Amino acid sequence: MSTTLGQFNPVAITFFLLFVVASLGITYWASTHTKSAAQFYTAGGQISGFQNGLALAGDFMSAASFLGIAGLVALNGFDGLIYSIGFLVGWPIVMFLIAEPLRNLGTYTFADVVAYRMRQTPVRIASAIGTLAVVSFYLIAQMVGAGNLIKLLFGMEYELAVMIVGGVMLAYVIFGGMMATTWVQIIKAFLLLGGAVLLTILVLSKFGFNPLNLFAAASQKYGPEVLAPGKQVANPLDAISLGMSLMFGTAGLPHILMRFYTVPDARAARKSVMYATWFIGFFYLLTFILGFGAMTLLGREQIQSIDKGGNMAAPMLAEVLGGNVLLGFIAAVSFATILAVVAGLTLSGAAALSHDLWVNVVRGGSADETEQLKVARGATMFLGALAIILGIVFKGQNVAYMVGLAFAIAASGNFPALLMSILWRRFTTNGAVASMITGTLTSLFLIYLSPTIQIDLLKHTEAIFPLKNPGLITIPLSFAVGIIVSLLKSDRQAFTKFAEVEQLIHISDLQFPSTLPAQDIDVEL
Repeated sequence: MSTTLGQFNPVAITFFLLFVVASLGITYWASTHTKSAAQFYTAGGQISGFQNGLALAGDFMSAASFLGIAGLVALNGFDGLIYSIGFLVGWPIVMFLIAEPLRNLGTYTFADVVAYRMRQTPVRIASAIGTLAVVSFYLIAQMVGAGNLIKLLFGMEYELAVMIVGGVMLAYVIFGGMMATTWVQIIKAFLLLGGAVLLTILVLSKFGFNPLNLFAAASQKYGPEVLAPGKQVANPLDAISLGMSLMFGTAGLPHILMRFYTVPDARAARKSVMYATWFIGFFYLLTFILGFGAMTLLGREQIQSIDKGGNMAAPMLAEVLGGNVLLGFIAAVSFATILAVVAGLTLSGAAALSHDLWVNVVRGGSADETEQLKVARGATMFLGALAIILGIVFKGQNVAYMVGLAFAIAASGNFPALLMSILWRRFTTNGAVASMITGTLTSLFLIYLSPTIQIDLLKHTEAIFPLKNPGLITIPLSFAVGIIVSLLKSDRQAFTKFAEVEQLIHISDLQFPSTLPAQDIDVEL
């Protein structure tokens, strides 16, 4: 089968430009409502639970979800589902353990929660390091997917494509902030779910609307092993490590946690998680069908001839089923997916640099609104440049796999400290800092020693660290270090303020204004 991917495609480019124009229109509208730091970071806390659920789904259904998982299933069969399951099972943890305390204790970033009863400066520095590490790895996946997509739509060089994506994203994050990002994510979630449903219906129509017929055809073409686990993750320890990272990493992703400050209260935060879980779960069922559809209708060889990581399986499937028009629509939806997620990531990274480091560490919490906005927009420009550089360096990697590494860092560097700060009275400032720094640095170090970097990127014959994902080692290590360091030396401030944390965690119906730090709310203990 011939494909127009990689050639100049007027239909696809028209859809692409329509979305860019629409997103810039939203940005212009949002810029008129973005006059303060609270509006820039959290849309003033005025997003409803349903709207935030859609935006959360939009944030989470990234290039890894649509392009990466469909490609992994197409190339590896059943094993591609491990990412879908891992991504999804982290949401109950977010719903029952994280969402309510996060909304009641913080204002802009998850560091607000960890630092609530601790000494501010060391905790915020450590959390910013973890946030920037997660954001950087997550940006790699999005920019690689975006670069490949735009390259194939316009027929241009990959590097130029990455620069274009970075430039468009910067435009509406800098001017529109969280309000623009939220509405682009909501629209993108509708488009992505609609596009995936349409593609799924068209795939199943080729097999009598029976998924079993589709799986049988895939088995006949590539053997029964495509329906069994073990091809993508053959090592049991690798499978456990990946599963742990995906499950606990969801509750440590800074751009996801930041979304809980966009709603007015804790009840809306819980509702938004419930809606997001349903949307995301439904979507992952569809990507499984799309992956097997691409495997059967296209073939692995053709998918890898366009992109060796398999990331273009879904757009290629769209072209087979609906020609240039459907290809154009799906490509534009894929671009919307990437752009919205990159915007959310950049915003969370900018919040770590400006709110956590500049305002609370450098300025001691005394920076005015104008200064905060200037620093936030400067941080956004820095992260946009970083995203472009990382996208170029990691050209050719599968985007779902790269996101798995970001989850490992989040699960190791952010989640243990966040959980213990909420649930354990004896957790100390030193324990929080040690946990976050240990989890972040050891996961980065082991990723560098892993087959991903040593063999795939540096082309060495073997890797020093055998596991592709370090979560099995780094997550328990982060918990252990946090516990041991906390037990070595008590922290009176952290201990005595835990009662205040407990009280605030269970206040579900108070509507905390986003402009007012939770610490300033008078709580009767």
